[in-house]
Amino acid sequence: MALLASGTLPAKEEVAAYRVLVHVSPLAYLPRLVVALWAYSRQEFSDQPERVLALHVESVVAAKQLYAMEPERAGLLVESLIEYRKQLVLLDRPGEVRAVDEEIALVARAASLM
Repeated sequence: MALLASGTLPAKEEVAAYRVLVHVSPLAYLPRLVVALWAYSRQEFSDQPERVLALHVESVVAAKQLYAMEPERAGLLVESLIEYRKQLVLLDRPGEVRAVDEEIALVARAASLM
C-alpha cells in the first residue's frame, strides 16, 4: 500500500497490485485499476496494438463493475469506452466501433437521468 501511495511503482506492478486490491475493496480500487490500465497500455505496449486492446477491454470490464455498484460513476465508464473505441479505430474494426458508440450513448443517456 505504501509503495502504491508513493507513486514509485512501475506501471506493470501498479496494475498487478490493483488487480489484487479490487477483491479487497472494489469501490476504492476499481477506479484506480481503470486508470492504471490506460497508463500501462501506453507506457509498455504502444507497439503491440492487440495487447493494448486487451488492456482496454479489461479497463472497460472494471469500469462496468464500478458502474454497477455506483451508477453515478458513469463518467469513468464513458471515458473507458472512449479509450477502447480509439484502439478499435486504430485496428480498423468499424463494426465494433459502432457497438461501442451505442454503448457510450446508452450510458451517457442513463447518466443524464440521474
